[in-house]
Amino acid sequence: MPYCVINCTTSKKEDAVKIAKDLIEKRLIACCNIIPNVTSIYEWRNEIVEENEFLMVMKSETKLFSQIEEAIKALHPYEIPEIICTRIIEGNNDYLDWIRTQTK
Repeated sequence: MPYCVINCTTSKKEDAVKIAKDLIEKRLIACCNIIPNVTSIYEWRNEIVEENEFLMVMKSETKLFSQIEEAIKALHPYEIPEIICTRIIEGNNDYLDWIRTQTK
């Protein structure tokens, strides 16, 4: 299937909203769910970090991933933002068709 889900986290809701709106305006994604209060624990520069983040779950076409990644990097405040693409193997065909009509 030519569709995917892209995950990305931010430390501020405002950043998540800004990125989501930019990607939707550019027709790179069809939808973005912003999930608050995600606890992320990771090692960064030899320190264990625990912080609250906002998880963006974006739906798009796989062929647009490189453009999505580039657009996120241009707006994201993190030095190395999480940008992970997972292909959709199966899904509601009506919803997948909607993704196609919303993206370029």
